[in-house]
Amino acid sequence: MWEVQFSFPCPKSNNEGGIEMTAVRIAGKEMAAQVREQLSREVEELKSKGVTPSMALILVGDAEDSALYVRSKAKACEGVGAFAETHHLGADTTLEQLLDLIDRLNKDDKVHGILVQLPLPEHLHEYEKRVMDAILPEKDIDAFHPVNIGNMVIGDDCYLGVTANACVKILENIGVDFKGKHAVVVGWSIEIGKPVTMMLFEKGCAVTLVHPDEDFVPYTKQADIIITEVGRPRAITGEMIKPGAIVIDTGANWVEGKSVGDVDYDSAAEVASYITPVPGGVGPMRIIMLIYNLVEAAKRKAGVR
Repeated sequence: MWEVQFSFPCPKSNNEGGIEMTAVRIAGKEMAAQVREQLSREVEELKSKGVTPSMALILVGDAEDSALYVRSKAKACEGVGAFAETHHLGADTTLEQLLDLIDRLNKDDKVHGILVQLPLPEHLHEYEKRVMDAILPEKDIDAFHPVNIGNMVIGDDCYLGVTANACVKILENIGVDFKGKHAVVVGWSIEIGKPVTMMLFEKGCAVTLVHPDEDFVPYTKQADIIITEVGRPRAITGEMIKPGAIVIDTGANWVEGKSVGDVDYDSAAEVASYITPVPGGVGPMRIIMLIYNLVEAAKRKAGVR
């Protein structure tokens, strides 16, 4: 599996051995900035060999949040010198029209990565898996295709889910010794919960995967590492967390026009040793890991990995 190397240390908590503490705020923006610099150098090298990493983004409908995410991904792509093209389809687009576009992009050798922004409009919801499976595995930079997921499970070379990989890279950067740690993942999606469970297990953690609709408190109170995918604002508070735990919050819940995490930051920060804020924590790393997968796809296509 492909690796990202960080060259700067994250500040260590000065609360070791104590119960009362204030968590170190993990600066995802700083980590993402370093990966961005690395990717910019790699893109420049690829361009010198006549290869420009290129991503096709597909947006169906006019949902404002989806449009915002697509713009952010395109901007991040262009920020490292790669090429991004957005295909904006109407809300009444049929399944056949969407699959035809994906087929054309699959056959276009200049396109290295294809991304379909989810969720799709209501009349296409039931076909989302079929749509994602239509993307060639080698262009599936979101890592949703069964081939990439299967290769991850058995440990073969593959793309890694961008949010799951972002969580693991953040933990690596703060110097976590994974072996023997108890990690609790609250969430079970194919984007975060399931892949991050496998990735942490591979690194030596004992991992408990808990459904977000069940009583997860008995598990989070025992966890050394908590990764949240609850989907409810501030669902995890400080009293639900073991003192000294590391809390990685992947939540993005819209409350009164702003993004709020799954974790009640203020109360959790009084108990945890490290914590990611929302926004500014996992989010910047999530997007840059997508671009990381794109650059790796271009390198693979060009035979320069």
